[in-house]
Amino acid sequence: MILIDDTVISEDVADEFFVCDLSKCKGACCVEGDLGAPLEEEELAIIEGIQEQIAPYLSEEGKAVIQQVGTWVKDEDGDFSTPVIEGRECVYAIYDDKKYLKCGIEQAYFDGKIDFRKPISCHLYPIRIAKLAEYQALNYDRWTICSDACSHGKQLGVPIYKFLKEPLIRKFGEKWYSELEKEIEERKEE
Repeated sequence: MILIDDTVISEDVADEFFVCDLSKCKGACCVEGDLGAPLEEEELAIIEGIQEQIAPYLSEEGKAVIQQVGTWVKDEDGDFSTPVIEGRECVYAIYDDKKYLKCGIEQAYFDGKIDFRKPISCHLYPIRIAKLAEYQALNYDRWTICSDACSHGKQLGVPIYKFLKEPLIRKFGEKWYSELEKEIEERKEE
């Protein structure tokens, strides 16, 4: 384990390899699973506030579900997530011309319509954050639908923490990320 400030980072984040390969998985992470994308409480108001700007990027089915249940849902454990369409894809997911699932929120971001890229849980994947008493635990979430991303990352020699540099900085800051790199380098020298 690596400890930085109030975060406990699994060594898998440093040791395992990962680079998304959309041509293989076709965005399966937007459709697989029991719930939509986990949301942090501070993201709820952001997502509510960008609905008008992202609406042109969403499917008719996604917009209908949002109209029916809202922009986010709260599960029985009290956790927040994005709604899903008939137990399948996230309401914010859209199919491109190749039939790959992509994030409609992120497409609006890339087009300069909003300044929120997408939920941090999506941006940080395959890292999942678990809240402990006074710590946040960063763990590598192994999922069979991402096996091609693991192979691709290994082939390219890109460890998870390097693949996720941008979202890790977005979540924890430049100083934190520099400390993570330093800790990992020092571990390699031992």
